Amino acid sequence: MKELIDRLKTSYTVEDYIQQRSDLAHITVSKETAVDFISHLQRVEGYKHLVILTAVDWIEDGKFQLTYLLNNPEMKNDINVKVFIERENATMESIHHLWEQARTYQRELKEMFGIDFPGSPGVDKPFILEGWHDLPPYRRDFDTKKYSEETYFPRPGREKNDPATYMKQKLYPNE
Repeated sequence: MKELIDRLKTSYTVEDYIQQRSDLAHITVSKETAVDFISHLQRVEGYKHLVILTAVDWIEDGKFQLTYLLNNPEMKNDINVKVFIERENATMESIHHLWEQARTYQRELKEMFGIDFPGSPGVDKPFILEGWHDLPPYRRDFDTKKYSEETYFPRPGREKNDPATYMKQKLYPNE
């Protein structure tokens, strides 16, 4: 895999590179070169399978990390391509033209993180959260507890108990 990375570095600026295992490398590239880089991996280097496209919210840094996990079935290895984008007005070029399933991942990231992929078919259609008009729920500044308390009413049987005391009462009710 080292030879591949050296070859890629001659044409692309690799911001960071980690060889985690002999069959898994992590490469960070810029937002501006990411789609061309990923396209090259697919067309030239044999990374034919998009395993997943996901995101991480680095709220402290004001960034999202997009992670494209690509698999080369012939070489039996994976490359994890990381791209950092600004959290504010987060947008990224679509890769739906490379893999059909990227459309689904991009729809999910738009709905759950608020990351837009302009031009991706169906990216603005509801994915899971039909009628949702609040902050995207996978963003770290979304207050899950507050949302739950405001949305759901308390139900019987939902009281908090100390496990040790509760089990003692259940096992030894007469003591």
